[in-house]
Amino acid sequence: MAPTRRLKRVVASQPGFLHLNSTVDAATLVSSRRKRINKNKKKNWTKYSDINDVEDFLEDVRHQERTTGGLISEKPDDSLFFLDVGQPRTAESTVPEPGEGKKRKGKTSRPLRIDLILQRDSLVPPPIDVLAYQQPNAKKLRRKAQRAEQLAAKGVVTRRQKQLLNRRPVDRAAKKSLTEANNNPGRDFYDIWGQESKPVGDLWYLQQTGKQLVKRPERLNEQPSVLPAVEVIAPGGSYNPDFFSHQALLQEAHDVEVKKHKAEEKIERQLAFDKDDTATEETVFKEQVEGLVEEDDDAEAAEAANEQDHVAVGAITLSEKKTERQRKKEKAEKLKDQRRLAERQQTGQQQQLYQLRSIKSSIRQQEEKTKARRNERKAKQEAQKSQPRRLGRLKFQAPDLEIKLSDELAGSLRQLKPEGSVLSDRFKSLQKRNLIEPRERAKFKRRHKLKYVEKRAFREIT
Repeated sequence: MAPTRRLKRVVASQPGFLHLNSTVDAATLVSSRRKRINKNKKKNWTKYSDINDVEDFLEDVRHQERTTGGLISEKPDDSLFFLDVGQPRTAESTVPEPGEGKKRKGKTSRPLRIDLILQRDSLVPPPIDVLAYQQPNAKKLRRKAQRAEQLAAKGVVTRRQKQLLNRRPVDRAAKKSLTEANNNPGRDFYDIWGQESKPVGDLWYLQQTGKQLVKRPERLNEQPSVLPAVEVIAPGGSYNPDFFSHQALLQEAHDVEVKKHKAEEKIERQLAFDKDDTATEETVFKEQVEGLVEEDDDAEAAEAANEQDHVAVGAITLSEKKTERQRKKEKAEKLKDQRRLAERQQTGQQQQLYQLRSIKSSIRQQEEKTKARRNERKAKQEAQKSQPRRLGRLKFQAPDLEIKLSDELAGSLRQLKPEGSVLSDRFKSLQKRNLIEPRERAKFKRRHKLKYVEKRAFREIT
C-alpha cells in the first residue's frame, strides 16, 4: 500500500500531470506531506506544538476579566441575571414649562465624547505598587517604637526626651512683623546684593528642618591672589603718553630684554667647552696604552700594601690581656675625669650668676633677631601673594609688554594700531592670579606615519 501511495505522489509531482480539480496545485500536494519531527529536542517543542487551544482559552479568560472583572463561572447568579417587571407606572405626568422651548429628551444627560474616551474600558484592577507601601528601615523603626513603649511603661525618660523638655519654649503669642509696603518712602534700605539675613527662630528647629545654612569655611573666602582682575597699564602705554612716562616704560621693556639676553648667555657659557681640550691622536694613544707599561710597579706596590696589612693584623692578635691592676687604674682615671667635668660645670653655673646682665642682653639680641626674621618672613609671604605660584609642571612666563616705540606713536585713536590679543591677555591674567595652572599648546603627534599614494589617474598622465 505504501509503495502505491509513494508512486501516486511522484506522478502528481511531475510537470505534465493533469489534476481532476484544476484549483489544486502540485506544490500544495507535495507540501501537504506530514513532516517527521524529532520531539525529543527542546527547540522543537514550541516550534511544532499546536497550542492554539491554550491561547484561545487564555484569551477568553482575559476577555472575561476585562469586561466583567473576573470569570463568569465564578460570579453569582444575581450579578448575571435580573428580573424584568416592565416600566414603573407614575401617576404624575411631567408638564413641560412654557419658557423652556422644545428640547430633545436625554440630550443633557448624555456624556461628552471626550469623557467616554477617557473612561476605563477594562475592569481589571491596576497592579498594586508594593514599593509604595514599603517604608525604609521599617524593622528598625518598629524596634525603636517597641523600645520606647517599654521605657515609657517603666517610667524611664530618654536623653532625647530630656533635651526636648529642656529646650527653650517658642513664644507663639508674639505678633509677626507686618510687611511694609513697597511705596513707603520711610522703609529701610534693602541691598539685594548684600549678605543674607540671619534666620530668626529656634536654633534646634532650624537645624532639624535643614533651613539653617551651613557655615562656610573661612579658607574658602580667601582669594588665591591679591592682584586685580584687570590691571591698568602704566601711563606710558597710552596712545598719546607723556615723554618721561613713555621713556620709563621703554626702560622697563629694555630691562626685561637684557635679562633674557643674560640668561641665554649664561646657558651658552655653561654649554661651551675649551677647544684646546679636544682629543688628538697622541692623547688617544696614551689613553689606550695606559696601564700596560707600568704593570710591574703596580704589582710591587700591591705586595707592599698586603705585607703592611698582615703586620697590622698580627699586632692586634698578639696583644696581651690586661691585668686586674691595669683595669682598676683605668677605672680610677675615668672616675677622676667625670668628677673633674662635674666640678667644671658647677663652676660655670656659679660664674653665670655674675653674668646675668650679659645673658639678658644676649637674650634680647636673640629675640630681636627672631622678630626681624619673623617680619621678614611675613613680608615675603605678603609679597608672594601677588606673585604666581607653581600650580603645575610648567612655570608661569610673563607676557611681553605691549609697547610702541617713539616713531610708532599715533596722535589719535583713529590712527592707533592694536597690539596683542584680548583673549591671550585674559588667559595670562587667569594664570597670574593662580586661578588656572600655566599651560602650553598640545603637540600633535601622529599615531601612524603618513602614506603618500599616487592615484591611478595621475599615474596615467605622468
